[in-house]
Amino acid sequence: MNDTQTNIMRYHVADYLNVSDTSTADYKLMGVGFSSLNESPSAEEDEKIYINMKSASTKVKSYNTEFAFEAELIKEEEATMWLYDVGRNQKTGADAMTDYVRVELFRPVDGSDNTYEARKFKVSAVIDSIEGDGGDPLETSGSLKAVGDFVDGTFNTSTRTFTAN
Repeated sequence: MNDTQTNIMRYHVADYLNVSDTSTADYKLMGVGFSSLNESPSAEEDEKIYINMKSASTKVKSYNTEFAFEAELIKEEEATMWLYDVGRNQKTGADAMTDYVRVELFRPVDGSDNTYEARKFKVSAVIDSIEGDGGDPLETSGSLKAVGDFVDGTFNTSTRTFTAN
């Protein structure tokens, strides 16, 4: 039995949003301003009861991944402002899509400084609200909803580049 345990804390996962409107990615850290950013893989199931069984058999057939977020609008934080711009201007289709990289800082790549295992998702930014009470900062909330399958790879936090496996 192992007498020690290492909890993976929320700050051991870094999130980067591509805020570029060109073909060259410009990943910005989703940190300051964000009070929550949570992954929901949302497995889709296929359930069957076969003629020789009393109970159902369940298989995972797909995923409907989304990342719900809440963020204060901070003018100098480009990730929060990119999301605000999507909602403010009611962007749709490709204009509301970008790349999002989830970096596992608890999984460094051996022999590569500042490089960690990561997954890149094409996402559609769905903005649910832009609101704020008197005397409070404006906040935006919504979800980054995955479009297709993620790409497994690595991310260098110094150069802010994603490399597919």
